[in-house]
Amino acid sequence: MSITVNHLSKMYGAQKAVDDISFTVNKGEIVGFLGPNGAGKSTTMKIITGYLTASTGSATVCGIPVTENSNETKKKIGYLPEANPLYYDMYVREYLDFVTNIHTVKNKKEKIEAVIKTVGLTLEANKKIGQLSKGYKQRVGLAAALIHDPEVLILDEPTTGLDPNQIIEIRELIKKLGADKTVLFSSHILQEVQAICDRVIIINKGKIVADDLLENLLGKKHFNELKLEIKEVVQEDFFEGIENITQVNANTWLFKTDDADALRRRLMEISLKKNLNIISLQSETAGSLEDIFRTLTANQPTN
Repeated sequence: MSITVNHLSKMYGAQKAVDDISFTVNKGEIVGFLGPNGAGKSTTMKIITGYLTASTGSATVCGIPVTENSNETKKKIGYLPEANPLYYDMYVREYLDFVTNIHTVKNKKEKIEAVIKTVGLTLEANKKIGQLSKGYKQRVGLAAALIHDPEVLILDEPTTGLDPNQIIEIRELIKKLGADKTVLFSSHILQEVQAICDRVIIINKGKIVADDLLENLLGKKHFNELKLEIKEVVQEDFFEGIENITQVNANTWLFKTDDADALRRRLMEISLKKNLNIISLQSETAGSLEDIFRTLTANQPTN
């Protein structure tokens, strides 16, 4: 396994930012790591890269425990953090030369020119980083993550600030890199994740709520909504013990569920018990990653 996270937790005082999570990512996988703001994504990535220490649990990269030999694991990782720290007074090539010296990269000039071409920085390579647009600054950060040819790429919001054409270019680059590297990729742009990733891990309030191949997630029938239309006008507490309810109008209710068949039976039981006149009861399967994300991260219990 290129990345192994085992029962990982991180506490900030009394707040548990990451709560006993475990997952693995293999070579050749592009895994989307998703969650709302504050869910624990960036904290987990920082622990894997050695920038933060876990409260409990462990993380290994290419079989090396991060806490035991962080310098060795960092050699194997290309990390683009969400904040993308850069030296704005340095020129693009100067900065990349600085990064190659840190990683003791051989054939520096060839590697620098190659990565500039790879990330589409050729026309901007003679400028100071501070003169670049946000999108091109993001490319410099990506170039720095790639310059030492790491086995593992950890990319936290890599398409931030890019225009639609640039996003497509970086998307294709990440897909190409994923053929022989391990890629853990975080983004709030779910369409990008759906276009790039083979597998998706969704974290909410520090806990993993889904980990599966994207095609399986999109095909699972348990991401369902049931729409109930009735003759009567009732209040929400009429549906005893049922959660995740939205009232669409006076006579129509929407129920989100991970087991549509069981919920359908429960609604039928309530209708018989309380003489409810059902006009229609329809099941709708979520059709996009956004639907699934909203279903899994809405109304989750607080730690």
